[in-house]
Amino acid sequence: MQDFKRKLKAVRKTALFFGILSLLLTSLSKLMLRISMENESFVKSRNKNITGIQKEPKNTIDALILGDSLSYSAFSPMQLWEQQGITAYVCGQSGQKLQEAYYTLLTAIKSQTPKIVILETNMIFRDQKVVSSLQTTIIEEGSYRIPLFRYHDIWKPLLIGATYGEEMYKGFSLREAVVPYTKGEYMKKSTDKKEISEGVQYYMGKIIDLCKEKNIELLLAATPSPKNYNYRTHNALLNYADERGLKYLEMNLLQQEIGIDWNTDSLDKGDHLNLSGATKVTEYLGNYLRTNYKLSDHRKEAGYESWEKTGKEYSEKIKEKLR
Repeated sequence: MQDFKRKLKAVRKTALFFGILSLLLTSLSKLMLRISMENESFVKSRNKNITGIQKEPKNTIDALILGDSLSYSAFSPMQLWEQQGITAYVCGQSGQKLQEAYYTLLTAIKSQTPKIVILETNMIFRDQKVVSSLQTTIIEEGSYRIPLFRYHDIWKPLLIGATYGEEMYKGFSLREAVVPYTKGEYMKKSTDKKEISEGVQYYMGKIIDLCKEKNIELLLAATPSPKNYNYRTHNALLNYADERGLKYLEMNLLQQEIGIDWNTDSLDKGDHLNLSGATKVTEYLGNYLRTNYKLSDHRKEAGYESWEKTGKEYSEKIKEKLR
C-alpha cells in the first residue's frame, strides 16, 4: 500500500511539472507572438511572412502564396490589389520546404479563408534526405504547436537592439537591382523528367488534402527562373499536375507573352526576378486569376480602406524605383 502511494505521489508530481511547463510554454508563446506582431523589425527574415499573415484582419485574404524566395521575388500582392482588387499575401520563405509550406498554410487558415493557394513550384525539387526531412518535420510541428520555438530569439532585439528590417509589402520583397541573365534559351524541349522525392510527395499530398478539405483551389505556378527551371522540371510538374487534377501555370514557357527581358528583369543572373520582372509576372498572374477564378474585386469595398491606403503608397514607391 505504501509503495502504491509513493508511486501515485510521483505520478502527481510529474503531472504537475508537465502541467506547469505546458502553461509556461503557452504563456510565453502568446507573449512572443504578440511582441513579434507588434514589432515586425524584431522578426528574422524567414519568419516575417508567417508573422505578417497572422496580423491581417480575419477573413480578408483571398489568395495565399507559398514558396521559397522565388515566390516573394515574383508575386506582388499590392499590384494585384491595384490592378484587380484581389487581396493576396505571400507566405514564402527563403529556402522554404514543403513541410514549412504545409504548417504555414495551417497557421494562415486559422484566421483566413482563402479561395486559392498559389504554390510556387521550385520547392518541390528541393532535396529532401530522410534525416533532414525528419528534422524539418519535427521542428515545424513543434513551432506550429508552440510558437515560442519559432520566436525564441526575439530576446536579441529586446536586449541589444538588433533589428531585421526589409522593405516588404504583404510579403513581397522590393529588389530593383539588375544583374542580367546571359546564357540564352534554357527551356529546350526534352522527354526527360526530374524526380520528385517521396518526402516532397507526402507533404504535397497533405497540402492537396487540406485544400480540398477547406474548399480551396490549388494552383501550381513556376515563375521565370533560368537557374531553377528547365524542360525536365516542366515535364515532372506537368505529369504531377495531370495525375492529381491540379492546374499548373508554367511561366517559363510564357516569357514572350509575359514580356520577360533577361537584360532588365533579372536580379542575380537568372535566379530571382527583380522588381521589373515581378511587375510583369504579377500583371500576367492577375489577368490569369481574373479569367480562371471567381475572385472578388474589393476595391472601394468597406473594410478594405487600409489596402487602398497601402496601394497608393506602393504605387508611388514603384514609380520611384522603376524610373
